[in-house]
Amino acid sequence: MRPPPRTDPAPVTGWPAEFAARYRALRYWRDETFGAFLATRADRHATRTAVVGPSLHTGRWTRLTYAELDRAAGAVHARLRAAGVRPRDRVLLQLPNCVEYATYLFGVLRSGAWPVFTLPGHREAELTDFCRIADAAAHILGGPGPRGADPRATAQRVAGRLRATGHVPPLVVDAGAALPEPATAPPPAETGAEEVAFLQLSGGTTGTPKLIPRTPADYLYSVRESARICGVGPETVMLVTLPAAHNFPMSSPGILGVLHAGGTVVMAPDPSPPTAFGLIESERVTMTSVVPPVLQAWLPAARRTGHDLGSLDVVQVGGARLADAVAARVGPDLGARLQQVFGMAEGLVNYTRLDEPDDLVTGTQGRPISPDDEIRVVDGDGRDVPPGTEGLLLTRGPYTIRGYYRAGAAGFTPDGFYRTGDLVRRLPSGHLVVTGRAKDQINRGGEKIAAEEVEGHLLAHPRLRDAAVVAMPDRFLGERVCAFVIPDGPPAPSAAELRRHLDERGIAGYKVPDRFEIVAEFPVSAVGKTSRRDLRRALTDLLRANTERSPR
Repeated sequence: MRPPPRTDPAPVTGWPAEFAARYRALRYWRDETFGAFLATRADRHATRTAVVGPSLHTGRWTRLTYAELDRAAGAVHARLRAAGVRPRDRVLLQLPNCVEYATYLFGVLRSGAWPVFTLPGHREAELTDFCRIADAAAHILGGPGPRGADPRATAQRVAGRLRATGHVPPLVVDAGAALPEPATAPPPAETGAEEVAFLQLSGGTTGTPKLIPRTPADYLYSVRESARICGVGPETVMLVTLPAAHNFPMSSPGILGVLHAGGTVVMAPDPSPPTAFGLIESERVTMTSVVPPVLQAWLPAARRTGHDLGSLDVVQVGGARLADAVAARVGPDLGARLQQVFGMAEGLVNYTRLDEPDDLVTGTQGRPISPDDEIRVVDGDGRDVPPGTEGLLLTRGPYTIRGYYRAGAAGFTPDGFYRTGDLVRRLPSGHLVVTGRAKDQINRGGEKIAAEEVEGHLLAHPRLRDAAVVAMPDRFLGERVCAFVIPDGPPAPSAAELRRHLDERGIAGYKVPDRFEIVAEFPVSAVGKTSRRDLRRALTDLLRANTERSPR
């Protein structure tokens, strides 16, 4: 059955004509599309193993060659076409790490529909907003969600929320169901290399993440250069431990970079040391990408593991600032070369190079991919600061977008530079050292949490008068979430009650505060606004006092 009629996609802000012409002339932008990407590699590497991992359909560990992955993507395309999904429809793709992630990713791209890359941990609050913003025609799901949640039940709650506000729910597609065997695979949809191909999610600094429009021309340039810089080739075996929908494991060089080069992608169902180390040994993994909390769990485990990790050549770390002392332990503990990665789904990606000196690899977050990545480091008034001085990072270039989907150029300067919100220092070598965040955003182990969004959900509690969410330092995750709340008279709700309230609101588990502090009032600034700076200072004092009373 065809999904209900949908609106056409909203127009997006593209690159000015003179920039686009320049990027084409420099061969950064080429004519390849995602509809043809996999078929081209299947012609070159038909019998090589493309993807290894658990299967939602069979429940078993599964291997697909490039030819088999290409056929499965064709079957997904046939299934979506039979269901009525058409080119430029928006389709939520919400799957765990499994072989079906690859088959449905390429099947949706082949159909010409736009995947919207949602995470397994997203629940009805986020998914409802994504459906509204994108006007989603379909929602692809499967497998148990985090903490055993049933994604089908979540989809039903999303449908109820959408109907209550006059929106049509998307068609639900179960990726665990058997695929059809089409007599002839439908041809790929005819789309252009400079047309939008999918929507990624921003870090979400002001609530629900914004949707990021990417084209084959800009994104595949990043993929090709990432694969080259990272030394990816046909012998590369990459372990994907992070949720595959993140930009980092997707393209830096990630799934697309490895398949571009004819290598093998291994989908890990979780990043724990027993699971990851077992796969490194059994699949002879050569490369993987992790966030700092995962790395910090791996390092002590590696010293006592019985698994053979000798095949591992490169460990990429990104998503959050890696402490220099931890960076220095990668070689001794894992026997692999560290590569730091700093980037954003909006575009800019920086790498430390594999042949660079150790001090740059352990002490910086890399330098940009492209000679045409334009970097500015500015003060609060937008003036460029001297080299080596901390400032706000602005960037534009051949794979950095110029505007969000249905949010326009918010977050961009009038001349097209993206305001990343990162505080950095730029070294004479061009390497960036990330020193912090300027936005009210909490980075909990690489998961970005908007304080304003969590506050909004807390304030829906009938016995809370006000709420303010701030980051608190954490040795393992980098930052955790603390909520200061003002009750609306006694008795104050307990932390357990507030956690239940947020769970019932349907927000992702990683956004639920780790600590609650009941206070009578908030400190305010000179203009009467809640002072987050003073709240963070009060939290620091409280944590220090607790440590002094109960030293560890």
